[in-house]
Amino acid sequence: MEIISHEKPPGLFARMWLYLKSLPEKLKAKVVEVVNKVIKLGKDDPRRITHSIKVGLALTMVSIFYYYQPLYDNFGVSAMWAVMTVVVVFEFSVGATLGKGLNRGLATLVAGGLGVGAHHLASLSGEIGEPILLGFFVFIQAAASTFIRFFPTIKARYDYGLLIFILTFSLISVSGFRDDEILELAHKRLSTVIIGGSACIIISILICPVWAGQDLHNLIATNLEKLGKFLEGFGNEYFKTLEDGESSYKDEKSFMQEYKSALNSKSSEESLANFARWEPGHGRFQFRHPWQRYLKIGNLTRQCAYRIDALNGYLNTEIQAAPEIKSKIQEACTEMSLESGRALKELALAIKKRSQQPITSADTHIKNAKSAAKNLNTLLKSGIWKDCDLLTVVPVATVASLLIDVVNCTEKVAESAYELASAANFESIDSAVSTEKPRSGQCGAEKSNADCPHVVITVSELTPAAAMADRSLKA
Repeated sequence: MEIISHEKPPGLFARMWLYLKSLPEKLKAKVVEVVNKVIKLGKDDPRRITHSIKVGLALTMVSIFYYYQPLYDNFGVSAMWAVMTVVVVFEFSVGATLGKGLNRGLATLVAGGLGVGAHHLASLSGEIGEPILLGFFVFIQAAASTFIRFFPTIKARYDYGLLIFILTFSLISVSGFRDDEILELAHKRLSTVIIGGSACIIISILICPVWAGQDLHNLIATNLEKLGKFLEGFGNEYFKTLEDGESSYKDEKSFMQEYKSALNSKSSEESLANFARWEPGHGRFQFRHPWQRYLKIGNLTRQCAYRIDALNGYLNTEIQAAPEIKSKIQEACTEMSLESGRALKELALAIKKRSQQPITSADTHIKNAKSAAKNLNTLLKSGIWKDCDLLTVVPVATVASLLIDVVNCTEKVAESAYELASAANFESIDSAVSTEKPRSGQCGAEKSNADCPHVVITVSELTPAAAMADRSLKA
């Protein structure tokens, strides 16, 4: 039996009262949410707080041209260009600020000079021909500059400068048609732009500088380390039984998913490399540091990450091959995954420490991984799955094939890492050993030979990266 409710919905005033009654609690919750986001944003990268303070300081400094009457008398309303320059030029890193500042300064200088020249030529054509000639000059430079911006190399480094060139040329040449003091206008604009840009550059370099080159260096090393972590844990996770694998994978899922950040890091790497080219020498990075080498390593790292992403799909799939099928290639695949992961972590350490010694250790792991891949190829050619259903074999064979590709990618990364180490003058193995010679000599003089450690050197086939190192040392 249905019960019919005769209750009327609340009226307009009742709904308004309920809304007003709950409004303080909603506002409080919203304020708490915003505060938590602000705190998290600052904790994720404290440099953001410092950057915000530096921008405020730069704006305060250039605002003096408006507040201090003698300076205002010299520059007048044009002092506002200094404020605008700080707003648009001051970026997070030193390289980005330098790039924008130099682009703006040079573009203003060149465009101002050309604008004055265009105005002088147009004024020679008389009252009727002057606006026509000025319009023609503006059209030519705007069209030509806009077309040049489509060149990739120009767009990457000088796009902002071309924009300022178009703006300044148009302002100077067009304003000169109504204003007779065009030279003074160009001088004031250039002076205020230089003042604002200089304030940005000086504060950016002297107060808690953020170097794009250092960020790129750390980003490449971190991505390699994340891939290494995944590969170190993949073998055990994939070849475990279904019950054990599910529980373990859930516990370790956080670090097993870190590699995904390397898949989308291309734009960040290219931006950082572009900014780093503008930066002066700082710390361990010289002025003409080989930043392009980092981009090459980053591209190879992404190729490896794509294969790792495919491997990760076989960890999450609901259709798993039978354990007896997996067991036939378990040893070789586990060794390939483990040794490749260790090699990538050694390469990450080599980049972080700017040392060639970890690259030599990575060569040993790559040699072991290649040996395991060779053993796996022998197993596959021997027909170990002759009696198995093809559909059950395909997933396992795909995993094996992907791991072989990962080994090849790891070897390419090692070769690129050695090229970077040679070009950037990383600490060589000889210099690292020479720093320890006095210590070993004291050991022999003060203690018996039995107290000194024994060193065992294994001579084996050289990987391409090790062969390159050997040739360079002989040269």
